[in-house]
Parts: sequence; C-alpha cells; structure tokens
Amino acid sequence: MGAASPVARKKVTLGTIRSLFKKKEPITVMTAHDFPSAYVADSAGMEMILVGDSLAMVALGMEDTSEVLVEEMLLHCRSVSRAAKAAFTIGDLPMGSYEVSPEQALQTAIRFVKEGRVQSVKLEGGREMAPTIRKITAAGIPVLGHIGLTPQRQNALGGFRVQGKTCPAALKVLDDALALQEAGCFAMVLEAVPAEVAAIVTGELSVPTIGIGAGAGCAGQVLVQIDMTGNFPPGRFIPKFVKKYGDVWSESFRAIGAYRDEVKSRAYPAPEHTYPIAKDELEAFAKAVEEK
Repeated sequence: MGAASPVARKKVTLGTIRSLFKKKEPITVMTAHDFPSAYVADSAGMEMILVGDSLAMVALGMEDTSEVLVEEMLLHCRSVSRAAKAAFTIGDLPMGSYEVSPEQALQTAIRFVKEGRVQSVKLEGGREMAPTIRKITAAGIPVLGHIGLTPQRQNALGGFRVQGKTCPAALKVLDDALALQEAGCFAMVLEAVPAEVAAIVTGELSVPTIGIGAGAGCAGQVLVQIDMTGNFPPGRFIPKFVKKYGDVWSESFRAIGAYRDEVKSRAYPAPEHTYPIAKDELEAFAKAVEEK
C-alpha cells in the first residue's frame, strides 16, 4: 500500500479551508481511524480527515465515545497521519481530557500534535468552552469546535436528540457558534440541528460550519466513514442523516466466505499462488528426506 497517496495533491492548510469557504465551495470532511481508512479518504480527495472519537464504537467495539482513552486516540491519530499526506488532519479530544481546565486541555492538545501528529484538535461544547479554545489557539494549535448535539454529553442532553428545534434552543446554538468563532475556532461542527437553523447560523459566521445531520446550508459536510461505506452488519442502527454510499460489509462477507470455501475444497492456493522449485532440486530434497 505504501505510505503516500497515489495521486499527488497540494497539502491542504487552514489557508485552503478559508479559501474554499470564501469561494462558497463546500468543504469535504471524513472520519478515519487507521492507516487504510485514512489512505482511501486522502486518495479520494477529502480536504479534511477527522480522527473522530466515534472510533470507540466503530473500530474498538465500545459502548459509546466516553469510554475511549487519550492513549488509544493517540495511537489512531498516528496511524491516520501516516496516510494523510494531503488532507488537513484533526484529532478528537476524548471525554475527560480537556474539561477540567484550559491548562489540561492545552496539555492534551500538545500531545495530539506532538505524539498523534495531527495538525489540529476538535473538542465539544459551546460558550462554556471559549476560555479553553482561547488557551489552545493562543499556543498555535488550530481548534475545530463542535456544537448542537455533542455525543460526549449525551447523558446531559437526554440522549442523542436533535438540538435547536425551538426558538430559544436555536438561539443557543447561534450564541454558542458566535462564542466559538470569537474564541478562535477555525471552523465548527454542527450536529443534529434543523437544516434551516444551521443555514441561518452559517450565514451569521465568518468561519465555516461542518454539518452532520444539519442540512446542505452548512459550509461543509462530515460523515463517519464506516457508516457511509456500509461497513457494518445488517440491522445496526444508523442515524437518519447517514447516506449509505457503498456496501463494504456485504462485499467483505462474500469475499471471506469464498476464501473459506476454497480453502476447505483445496481450490486455494492454486499453482499460480505458489513458488516453483527446480525439478532436480526437488528430487534431491526428496531423496535426502528418504535417506534420513
């Protein structure tokens, strides 16, 4: 597979993202959690790759995002960063690694850049996280905000519920967005917000919004790669906003089943999958074994 994307692209920077936003060209973002998933996302032209804490469930089999540890996130960030040669990379700060104080958050963010090798970090929360965001950005680390539905806070929100469905709730989303912008976020994720609300919020900002379940009025979109490629077993719950662009699970299931059957029938490996030996060398070897 190698360590470089097959199609050379200019490195995406914050300047690139600002330029796309200024031109009103939608910004493409995708999650990845290891070298192969980052490699394909980078090769396919994603402008930003997010090492989301959703990997807790989709890659590590955990119950929810609150379970994943900093060390686990750092391992996956390093794997993704080795593959993402052009895309701008973002590491998700896991629950418990940034909420205690701005100083704690900065220490974690520094680890993500130095050890995780990502170019920016993401954290959840609205106006209350503004001092934390200022602390991190003042140290020269770009921050992607995350408002609306914040999965790490699902227990306080009453579960995975759409946010901003009433006027007061929509005003809170806008207030949070303006606070994050003022604190220095280069962009922010809007999750599970009515499309009309997200469009208005986006229009009030001078930095991009990245929507997930927030409609086409956002400045960009992000999806979890495992979800959109269909790399999950039948019957698993998928949020309403996910569009399934592929069926990786079925193709993998078919291929692995075919391999199993051919091994059982000895159809695999066939002669073309084996290495030759000269006839005289084989005869000599067989004779040597007989004479032992």
